[in-house]
Amino acid sequence: MATKVEVLDFIRLFADKMTEHRQELTDLDQAIGDGDHGINMSRGMKAVIEKLPTFEEKGTDEILKSVGMTLVSTVGGASGPLYGTAFMKAGMVVKGKDELSEQDIINMFQEAIVGIQSRGKAVKGEKTMLDSIMPALDQIKASIEAGDSIEDAIVKGEQAAWDGVEFTKTIIATKGRASYLGERSIGHQDPGATSMAYLFQAAKEIAKK
Repeated sequence: MATKVEVLDFIRLFADKMTEHRQELTDLDQAIGDGDHGINMSRGMKAVIEKLPTFEEKGTDEILKSVGMTLVSTVGGASGPLYGTAFMKAGMVVKGKDELSEQDIINMFQEAIVGIQSRGKAVKGEKTMLDSIMPALDQIKASIEAGDSIEDAIVKGEQAAWDGVEFTKTIIATKGRASYLGERSIGHQDPGATSMAYLFQAAKEIAKK
């Protein structure tokens, strides 16, 4: 079970992580992309935090929708629309709920994936953020089915997200600017998959409080 307060804490913590890892994410993107992923994500989440007082009293669905809309309007490149769509789609499945069940949390990640796929026209295995969020969700579902608590499932989900990041080093990028490199993209980890793994790290730290 997650509360609205925990969702807000998660948003703040994810923003902190985007600031903390801004240079790392930018360096990763300079190797295979436009070189601005860390800068963009840090700026976008900073804008979210600045706007948070205007919507933190709203319901969880409206909070997530507002986060998504802020990211779409403030983040350049592909990451703004992709992350923005993910947050907006996640909000749609928890309309009217301020206490989120295990199934609600699974549904949110599931809809986030649907949003990312529809916006990015990508599938798993193309060296994108899907290569960390999809294995993470698969692991969370498997852990819940095996009887784990949602807190323990998210811990295992975060590990699966980082395993997905490692996997991106072994595959050719076929989407976005990185696809221009072809086989030269092998050996580099995907910055979008990395920022997504930090999102799961934030979720884990909130879940384990």
